[in-house]
Amino acid sequence: QVQLVESGGGLVQAGGSLRLSCLASGSIDSINNMGWYRQTPGKQRELVAAITRGGRTNYASSVKGRFTISRDNAKNTVYLQMNSLKPEDTAVYYCNADILRYSSRYSDDYWGQGTQVTVSS
Repeated sequence: QVQLVESGGGLVQAGGSLRLSCLASGSIDSINNMGWYRQTPGKQRELVAAITRGGRTNYASSVKGRFTISRDNAKNTVYLQMNSLKPEDTAVYYCNADILRYSSRYSDDYWGQGTQVTVSS
């Protein structure tokens, strides 16, 4: 069994910062790509940022220059540092990871339960 648990969400004023963390636990052999997505009511879940095991990153244009994704492979953890937050960043943020479990031949996609980020104007 594998679990992704996010933390670090909350309420912040516009211009402020938050740092999200996501810990992957369970029978994990290795983790490939990890990423953060977000979703608001009535809209599709969208990619915010992603990072490969080797550290290559990819960002949505709306967050480039403000958000930074990083990971600690030894701790099976991915982070999202969010600076200069805007009200339009308000959403539920989900962690995603492509994980190979022990004794599995193929990796699977896993999601966290989501953490609310609210940015007030």
